[in-house]
Amino acid sequence: MDTNEFWSIVDEARRTAAASEEPDGAEAVAERAAALLAARPAAEIVAAQQVLWDLLGTSYRAPLWAAAYTINGGCSDDGFDYFRGWLVLQGREVFERAVTDPDSLAGSPVIRRASEDWAEVECERTLGIAWDAHLVATGEELPPDCFRIRYPALDPSWNFDFDDWAETERRLPRLAALYARHRSA
Repeated sequence: MDTNEFWSIVDEARRTAAASEEPDGAEAVAERAAALLAARPAAEIVAAQQVLWDLLGTSYRAPLWAAAYTINGGCSDDGFDYFRGWLVLQGREVFERAVTDPDSLAGSPVIRRASEDWAEVECERTLGIAWDAHLVATGEELPPDCFRIRYPALDPSWNFDFDDWAETERRLPRLAALYARHRSA
């Protein structure tokens, strides 16, 4: 299982996930991705766990955390994991664009809808798709220590109080404009 194969599974899950009441259907996409992964050999499922956490490591960036904080009205460590899990399920193109330019999320139809009532955008279930798939495929949990989480150091130039709205407007102008009406609420 390599990154391209993983993204193929996400794409297929996005195309074939059951309809959901969620605005973006992330839970249904995660469930479908786990089912698709469960049809693969156990070694590929284990490898997919590492690919997922490598992607989560790639997206562990202070500018993206600032975007998640703006979008969700706050963002803890776990909340950032769940936000990045949601981001993975949006597909490779959206993921890579957001990692490079978090402010691009302001153009996402899901984010635009979520901004209307400041709905949280996250999917914790993404973090367990390989676990779920391995359990279905083998009847066993993933082997212990089958993956490593490698997070880079956060960019110190983005070490500012994400509640500093003037700074958020300067650094993430499109997202700030989208969420400005919630700042006075």
